[in-house]
This record gives sequence, structure tokens and C-alpha cells, in this order.
Amino acid sequence: MQENTYHRKSFDELTFTDDGMFQAVLSDPKIAAELVERLLHIRVKKIEYPELEKVIAPYYSSKGVRLDVYLRDSEKVIDVEMQSYPQEALGLRTRYYQSMMDADSLLKGQDYPDLPASYILFICKTDPFADEAEKKYGLPCYTFQTVCMENDNVKIDDKTLKVIYNASAYDKAEDEKIRAFLRFIHTNSIGEDDFSRRLSNAVERMKENEKFRRDYAAMNLHDRDIQRITRREALAEGMAKGQQQKAIEAAENLLRMNILSIEQIAQAQGLPLTKVQELSERLCVNPSS
Repeated sequence: MQENTYHRKSFDELTFTDDGMFQAVLSDPKIAAELVERLLHIRVKKIEYPELEKVIAPYYSSKGVRLDVYLRDSEKVIDVEMQSYPQEALGLRTRYYQSMMDADSLLKGQDYPDLPASYILFICKTDPFADEAEKKYGLPCYTFQTVCMENDNVKIDDKTLKVIYNASAYDKAEDEKIRAFLRFIHTNSIGEDDFSRRLSNAVERMKENEKFRRDYAAMNLHDRDIQRITRREALAEGMAKGQQQKAIEAAENLLRMNILSIEQIAQAQGLPLTKVQELSERLCVNPSS
């Protein structure tokens, strides 16, 4: 899921880590299973389906999520995300993804023991974690699991795991296969790793696929539509903030004139009564009742 500022590449510039190409390559169940087994150290039985850009929105009023690649077998569900650019609130993002995956997995009438094991796997090109001084921690892998702070021998067994890889620290990875994969993610250099070579070959095959080329062009148009909508929303938000600021300035002038009550000023300017009271206290004026 790509966010923040990024350059939309031309079709021929695409690499494995680019939005669209990443999902297309992982549509091959064998490649998806091998990637998951390599990075999560778990066995994946026959994948029932790799679902690309799965959208989960269980309630019309809730915020939906678009997962890059959603995998499922008979015992577990796995969300695989490629993060080529920094994203805000990564921890809260994983929390919400987890909740949506659980809601999607447990059908009405089922009980809690029916929930499958759940994994969230983020592959980041840069280190997403830093201390208060903004110094990166520099680990190649960050693994998060629910633990009891008072006694780590106590297990809650919620069957959830969140694993976040930092490809920029590939040289620190002890596992040779993981080190080779992270190096490929960070540098797009194949090296001698067979899996990286197969991923690179899959990318080249997708570039020769006319249907994928058309789909990517359509996705590009869709992204431009979204960007236009986003710009319009930002403009509307800016105008609304400007109007509110004008109303606040007018209310301050009316308070200084001391000819209207707080209630009248709030009504005239369309401001909350509490906001006008706050302005009155700040200006140290006591308008007429």
C-alpha cells in the first residue's frame, strides 16, 4: 500500500517492489507461498487463494482497508504488504488491518476458537522505526507478538504475529536467504540467490503480458482520478479553514466592541458557544448579557 509522495513510474521502469507489479508477481501461489515461508519461517499448506488488493469494509460506516496481497490456507490468513515509501502510524495501521482481517475471517454464527492464526507481514525498503532523536534502530527485522509484561511465561495465545522487515539493513540479517531477499528488495540486484532471480524473471514476464500492461495503464488513470479528488478535497478543506478563521476574527472584533452577548456572537458567526467563550476569556472581555 503506497502512500506519501512518490513518482509514478512508466510501465517499463517497474520493479518487483512497485505497486501493481508486486501484487501481480505474488498472484502465483507458489511464489507467494515461498516468500511467506522464507520470511515468516512457517509452513504454508496449499494456498486456497492469493487475493490481490483485497478490500475489507465490513460495515458501510467503517473505514475499509485495501490489503496488497491476502493469502489464506486451511489454518491461517496472511496479509503481505510492500512499503516502498514511508507511511504514517505504521503501528496503528497494523492494528486496524488485524481487526479487519479478524472481522472478515469470523462468519456470523462462528465462535472465537474458529478464528485462524493471523499474520501481518510488512516488507519496507527503508527503516520504519526510530528513537525520540529520530535515530534509526537499524534492525533487519522487527517481530511483534502479544506478551504479558508481568510474566513472559504467561501466554494469551491470540494467534497473531506482526513482522516488519527493513530491507535497508539487509547486510545485518543472519539468515542467508533473508539477507539475499532483502538485498534484492533494497537494491533490485539479483545476486546469486535463486529466489530473487525467479522474482526478477517473473517481473520481466509480466512486462511482456499485454493484459497486465493494459491493466496497469487503467490503474494509472484511476490513480490520477484519485489524486484529482484528493486535491479538490484538500482545496475544500483549506477554504473551510479560511472561512472559520474569518469567523473567529469577526467574533473577536465583536467581543472587543462589547455590544452583543456571547450567544448572539456565536449565532451570528456560526461558531460553537464554547469557542466564543474561549475567545472572550483569552481577550479578557466580558460582553453584555
